[in-house]
Amino acid sequence: MEVMVDNRDGLIWDVSSLVSDVSWKTSRVGKPSTFSFTCVKGSPFEDSRFKLEPGNLINVTRNGRGIFFGYVFTVESSQDEKLSITAYDQVRYLQANDSMNFTNMTATAVIRKIANEYQLKTGKLAETGYVIPSMPMKDKKLIDMICQALEKTTVGEKKIYTFYDHFGELTLQSAQDMLLDLWIGDGSLMTGYSYTRSIDNDTYNHIQMRQDDQLEQEGKERKPLVWKDSASIAKWGRLQFYKSIDGKMNLAQLAEYAANLLALHNREQQKLSLEAIGDLRVRAGCYLRVYIEELGIKQAFLVEECTHDQLEEEESIMKLELKVI
Repeated sequence: MEVMVDNRDGLIWDVSSLVSDVSWKTSRVGKPSTFSFTCVKGSPFEDSRFKLEPGNLINVTRNGRGIFFGYVFTVESSQDEKLSITAYDQVRYLQANDSMNFTNMTATAVIRKIANEYQLKTGKLAETGYVIPSMPMKDKKLIDMICQALEKTTVGEKKIYTFYDHFGELTLQSAQDMLLDLWIGDGSLMTGYSYTRSIDNDTYNHIQMRQDDQLEQEGKERKPLVWKDSASIAKWGRLQFYKSIDGKMNLAQLAEYAANLLALHNREQQKLSLEAIGDLRVRAGCYLRVYIEELGIKQAFLVEECTHDQLEEEESIMKLELKVI
């Protein structure tokens, strides 16, 4: 693994031999990827031109493959001659707040608009098909605007997209296109697991919506629209999702939106935590196949979070939070 530090003054420093405790963490929703490491003071520190400080660029590769490109945000020093460094990718800059109105735009168009206004570099952006009628955002984080646009797109298309920084370029891909040719489980990389089945969070069988329109502005009450699964309610009780909807949506659009919500959420949520030998192709937002005979699992899971530890070693460790979709 090569870890290069760019001081932005024309000099680039190779600190690969000085790093330890190297960790790379990715999350599927709403967070930048994090690259952290401890740097033992050595030969570069003896050169007065070398600086390891906030704002430096960090470029990480392994066998010529780009792993991480980002920016130092935190430098912590201690008396034992070590520095602890934390760097984030471009998504960190999307934590800024702003107010924007998006009308008849796709999630892809929302990403392009924000990236252009904030001069962030984009790469391959998949073209989403769902057109969001209206999405006013007041004093919201930019990343929350993008996440909300993608949530609406997931419901509208019944398709999951992954937004992330790919080695210095904001990228949007269909999660289905990120299925790895990889099995993890019995006899393959896995060293431990934890499995949870729950209806406590993110499970709904009763969808209730109310449209904001002129009637309500005049003080007249509009009855909510309801879609439900009676069989599921009899089994689990009423698990309700309520949402105020833009009055521009007609009944057919609302019905499709509610049906898609039920399809996504009227189910038991299954989460699987794995610890395994590292494979740097794995990152949050991709799919991978899991086989655990004891649990009767032989299917693909979506990676919600992925942490690669001990990257300075020949055999790293990865910890995965997975979700059935």
